[in-house]
Formats: sequence, C-alpha cells, structure tokens
Amino acid sequence: MLTNYNVLLGISGGIACYKSCEIVSRLKKLGAGVDVIMTKNATEFVSPLTFETLSARPVVSDMFDREREWEVEHIALAKKADICIIAPATANVIAKFADGIADDMLTTTYLALKCPIIIAPAMNTNMYENVAVRENLDKLRARGVTVVDCAEGRLACGDSGKGKMAEPVDIVGKVAEILCPKRDYEGKRVLVTAGATRENIDGVRFITNRSSGKMGVEIAKAVVKRGGEAVLIKGLTQIDIPSYITKVVEVTSTRQMYDAVMENYVDCDVIIKAAAPSDYRPATEIKSKLKGKRITLDLVKNPDIAKAVGEVKGDRKLVIFCAETDSLIESAKGKLIGKNADVVVANDVTQKGAGFDSDTNIVTILTRDNRTVSYPIMSKSEVAHVILDEALK
Repeated sequence: MLTNYNVLLGISGGIACYKSCEIVSRLKKLGAGVDVIMTKNATEFVSPLTFETLSARPVVSDMFDREREWEVEHIALAKKADICIIAPATANVIAKFADGIADDMLTTTYLALKCPIIIAPAMNTNMYENVAVRENLDKLRARGVTVVDCAEGRLACGDSGKGKMAEPVDIVGKVAEILCPKRDYEGKRVLVTAGATRENIDGVRFITNRSSGKMGVEIAKAVVKRGGEAVLIKGLTQIDIPSYITKVVEVTSTRQMYDAVMENYVDCDVIIKAAAPSDYRPATEIKSKLKGKRITLDLVKNPDIAKAVGEVKGDRKLVIFCAETDSLIESAKGKLIGKNADVVVANDVTQKGAGFDSDTNIVTILTRDNRTVSYPIMSKSEVAHVILDEALK
C-alpha cells in the first residue's frame, strides 16, 4: 500500500518512544521505507539499534557524526521524505517547532521539510492542558500540520487523563490516508463557490466583506485529490488556484455569481456554497465618484443563491455555510430548512481561529437527518475533507 514511499519518523524523548517501534514495524509491513531521527533524550528510552533493526536503515541522532558518509544530512532526509511523523512529540519539541528553533538534528530537519507533517503529542495531562502547549499546537495546525491528538488513560507518571500518545495503528492509518487519499469522488462533479463578491457604489467605492476564499479553494482542491472534478466559481480572492482545478469561473458581483451557479449546477452532483456573496447592493450604481458631506445609500436585496439552488437541486446534494456572530445553531437550523439544504457548515466568526481570513476553522455541521457534530479547531484543508465526507452520506 505504501510501496515506493519514504517516511521520516522523528522521535523525541518521552516514555511513549516504545510505541514508535510498532510504528516502524507497521510502516515496513505496508512497504514503506523508513528513516528515523532520534533526539539525544529519545536514545535514553529506546536504543537506536532497535530502530535500525526494525527499519534496516541507520538511525540519525548526532548532527556532527563523522563516521557516516558525508552528506548534508538534515537536508537530504527532508528532501527524501514523502511524509514526516513526529511520534512521540513532547511539549518541548512542539514548542521548538512552533517557534522555529533548530538546535539538534530533528528540529533542524523539521525546518527543511516540504512534505506533509504529522505530529502525535505525548505528555502529562497538566502539561497537555497548559495554555502554552495548546497555543503551540494551534500554531502548527494553522501551518498545515496534522495533529493526531492524545488519547485518555493512565499515564506513565501514574496520573489519569488526556496525554497518552495515539495508538500506532491510528498514526499509520493517518499516513496512509494522506499518502493514499480516498478516491470516493471519482466520476463526480462538484460545484464550489469561494470568496467575496463586490457591489459597486460609484466609480471608486464598493461594498464587500471579509471572506478570503480560503475555505472554498481548499474544498475544490480536496475534491480533485479525491478523484472528482471541481467547478470553482470564484469571487474576490488573493489565493493562487492550482492548475489541476481545470474549470474556474471568475465573477465579481453577487448577480454574476448567481448566473454562474445556475448555469453550471445542472451537470454537478454536489453544490457547496462556501462563498460569501453580498446580501445587498446599491439600488443605483453611479459611474462618477460621489461627493458631499453626507451620502445616503439605498440598498436592495441581492438574489439568494443558496435558496435558488435548493428550489431546483433535485437529487443533488446542497451544502451551505452559516457564518454568524451569535445564535449560531438556531440560525444554522433555520437556513437548513429555509434553503432546502442537505448540510449546513456553521461557524462563529468571533471565535479565535475561525475568522474569515484564518487558515483554520472551528465548525459545527448540521444535516438534514438531524445530526449535529461539532469539531475542534482544524486547518481548512482538514475541514474540507470533513465536508466532503458529509456530502456523501
């Protein structure tokens, strides 16, 4: 399953090091090549010889080892890796990753990585719940790092609580999920809207909102990664669109987005409304610049794109978003019914890590079959896959 993939396993100094032996064993059985970097503290728990025997490759721990063939080791290992796992990841090494500190082979290699990264924290419950550790993990998530969170149970120190490293089978499963993603959207076409729209007031001013388009673009990317075809209808964004998203329709105003959606939805299996179209527009657009001490705007309602799709969608799945500052769940339930949607992705934009221009999001998903699931802070890439999972149910 993982044949021809190279996995870099970083091991920092915690008692959970012994579980890392099973990680190497499982990866090898799946056909992966495994390189291991150990911190000096990690070698106090498990001998490097153990990992060399399991991986059939030399273990790296000393930045200045002169007995090996000369190579800029941390760069070579970083370039070679298709994915990197840090397991266990102690509070100390997590802090170093978050702050860009490079003072040993593991942290130096980490900064040179361009591949996906998985971190499996392991520490005492009180340490895990410390605000500094939580903030450092959030920083890493925001940078695209996948965190396989701790489990609850009895810890080596005798305490009980959250802090145990995730089981090797779950960590290796996450590796397989990232390197060999689902192809469950093969043969499906998904329409995704992204970004803000703009309504002109006069020749120089306009109405818009804070949507960055990041969420919608991540959804479109995830569709393609899972074998589907994405039709991206893009309002205002500053995001580079990857070339593998082959159909991109650029729009400016809400009415243009409405026309583009109604023109393209017919050939799609799923419609995901992640854009933030302006609800109102000036009743009259003036070409010249308005002047005066006081300007009064007469606003009229723009078409409700989600509701329009809900009225004609037939057997297609409709996923809509609900961004609120209060009464989140009540508003989401109202939109679910009022717009004839199948899934509502609700988020409170006042929460830290859930704002429009953030790289992360905190969502609650409500479905037509009366399910409500709340998720912790995740990268928008992770949220995109959660949404696609729901759209297939």
